[in-house]
Amino acid sequence: MEHQVFVPVPADDLRAVLRDPARVARCVPGLQQDADTDAGPVSGRLKVRVGGSTVTYRGALTVTERDPGHFTFEGEGTEVRGSGTVKFALDLRLTPVPEGTRLDFTAAATADGRAAAFPPQATATAVQRLLDRAAGQLTLGSAPDDPVAESESGAESGAAGEDDVSGVSASLYETEVPPPSLDPFLAGQFDGTDGAPQPPAEAAHARRTMIGRSAEEVDHAPPRGRYAPVPAPASATAGDSLRWIAPAAALALASAVVIGRALRRRR
Repeated sequence: MEHQVFVPVPADDLRAVLRDPARVARCVPGLQQDADTDAGPVSGRLKVRVGGSTVTYRGALTVTERDPGHFTFEGEGTEVRGSGTVKFALDLRLTPVPEGTRLDFTAAATADGRAAAFPPQATATAVQRLLDRAAGQLTLGSAPDDPVAESESGAESGAAGEDDVSGVSASLYETEVPPPSLDPFLAGQFDGTDGAPQPPAEAAHARRTMIGRSAEEVDHAPPRGRYAPVPAPASATAGDSLRWIAPAAALALASAVVIGRALRRRR
């Protein structure tokens, strides 16, 4: 398979990146490098999406410079969940053009397992998409202000300047905070007999009621005075109703006895 990509970067800058295996590893999109350094700088796990399927391979890649503008990549990988393998060879030529460089890719591969069952057109589309993303990462990695290098240098400078930051923060905490200018008690508006500012009677009462109470109790305390809630009228209970049943029953019984005697006398 052949593929071409244009990048707005001089060929010399691209060659500097391709000659550094660590920078080449950062240009492989989706590569999760292994912690084992013996496996090589360009080794790890790579997830490849072909059509609607995704396969993860574990393998390694080697870069060889044939000429100043000619690099070859050879690698192999094994399926993480399976026994399928892939071996590939990629040929890259750098051709200077106006305002940039043209990348000419020539790829060949052999595969078995799940990769062998993919349609050829879907496989070619996936490889072209991977090469386009790699060219974009190569462009970013060749920039003078490499974001990865800046982050590493920024971490070192941040560790070196921790002492200065701690000194500044300590001076900030030790600084005396002046009282607010809008505080009516400090402005001398409520002067007492001794000349010291005195709070009004309502504020003093509120302060006395809040002393000894937690902040949560003060926040949730019900309002007092004219804004206090009116208690709901007490509802009649069963004891109140039973209290009047006995006298009423006695009165009804006495009335019945009197009426009965009166009727007997008339007869």
